Amino acid sequence: MNSTKTTSSAQVLKKTQLEEFDLVILGGGTGSTIAAWTFAGQGQRVAVIDRKYIGGSCPNIACLPSKNIIHSAKVASYFRRSKEFGIARDGFTIAMSGVRDLKRKMVSGLNQMYLENYRNTGAEFILGTGRFIAPRTLEVALPDGTTRQLRGTNVIVSTGTRAALGAIPGLAEAHPLTHIEALELDQVPERLLVIGGGYVGIELSQAMRRFGSRVSVIELNKRLMSREDEDVCEALRSLLEDEGIDILLNVRVKRVSGTSGDSVSIVIDQNGTEKTLKGSHVLVAAGRTPNTEGLGLELAGVELTDRGYIKVNERLQTTAPGVWAIGEVAGSPQFTHISVDDFRVVHDNLNGGNHATTGRQVPYCLFTDPELARVGLSENEAKARGIRYRLFKVPMEAVLRARTLSETRGFLKALVEADGDRILGFTAFGVGAGEIMSAVQIAMIAGLPYTALRDAVLTHPTLVEGLIPLFSSVASAHNAAGATSISAA
Repeated sequence: MNSTKTTSSAQVLKKTQLEEFDLVILGGGTGSTIAAWTFAGQGQRVAVIDRKYIGGSCPNIACLPSKNIIHSAKVASYFRRSKEFGIARDGFTIAMSGVRDLKRKMVSGLNQMYLENYRNTGAEFILGTGRFIAPRTLEVALPDGTTRQLRGTNVIVSTGTRAALGAIPGLAEAHPLTHIEALELDQVPERLLVIGGGYVGIELSQAMRRFGSRVSVIELNKRLMSREDEDVCEALRSLLEDEGIDILLNVRVKRVSGTSGDSVSIVIDQNGTEKTLKGSHVLVAAGRTPNTEGLGLELAGVELTDRGYIKVNERLQTTAPGVWAIGEVAGSPQFTHISVDDFRVVHDNLNGGNHATTGRQVPYCLFTDPELARVGLSENEAKARGIRYRLFKVPMEAVLRARTLSETRGFLKALVEADGDRILGFTAFGVGAGEIMSAVQIAMIAGLPYTALRDAVLTHPTLVEGLIPLFSSVASAHNAAGATSISAA
């Protein structure tokens, strides 16, 4: 009996003794995952700690699965439009469990790919809950009840953000959907109430409407995507309303009652008038909050900003020596591609470089149908900074490939410096907008004048070819910002 006890104690001691690593990463997001594979591939001993997801949010509960479901919704929209394409149909039904299962299959394949990369590079993935217990030292609670203690020469924190519920009375008690639960639905919500008219709210509202749900979007501001230019906001509002989605703007949510998935009521104040909205489900998509609680950051000397994000400098160093932070938890723009670039910043700096986050391009794409994509300055931003510009703008109807696809909704526009040919910003609202934007972004990175795109020999008919009529537009006028505006008639 005594011998057994001694062995057991030794096993526990062995599991909790301090293990040394070159790099320990807390949080398995995309940027930190690529960091693990890269540093391990360079011969360093690397460990990644994540409490639930292999590869973090993007391949499991966010970017990729949401786009998979959005694509299924687009297929459903083609069924509804089939007569437009000369295809007769007798009707169809949505099997939401099948939509979900297709998404799950994709996620499973991604998980296997990630694990294979871990094996090939030699990085160690640890499934467990990690927290700091001392500078550069973390304790991990494992699923089997044991713990491990890891110390890194360097530590990267990449724990991301989560959906914010805010202080709306009754909302938490109603057990609302976030994007995580919305992507796991096995039935189409009969009546979906969406709180928030930003990226997540708009994308999922359109998808659920196309699956057959009646949808209302409740937005605090006077416009959807209120930081964008007015023509963008109006185009999105028109798109959603044309698909039968109710848009309620300039709204204050007073209280929520009931249970999402059964019956829920939301009392709102809109322009001084109180209204009650009733639905079967409520989805909250009204911002994000950083995952910093319970990490023991104070024991590591890592300070937070007044908004609760990890405080970093332009090199992504925290206030603790040897501790870095990347991605959303560091207050970086909330896009996976920025998390990847954050990794590049830290990687270069750990290898003796001096790489900063300042001045980098932050492209983004809203995956509605059609898409919205932007890189560089918007008109609002240019005016706010007093930057004079020339505006080029054409409707998507000017893009002949869009006509062949029967997808002519939207526009392309670009800002070019007033006294030169440098492209300052580009916005596309239309089919394939993200891909078109990338072509302009590469030109901006290379410092090419807009005339290089105007005069390029681009394949016909492609969507990128639309940049030729865009940058060839010649009708000019004078806009309110004091800049010359050039657009197609």
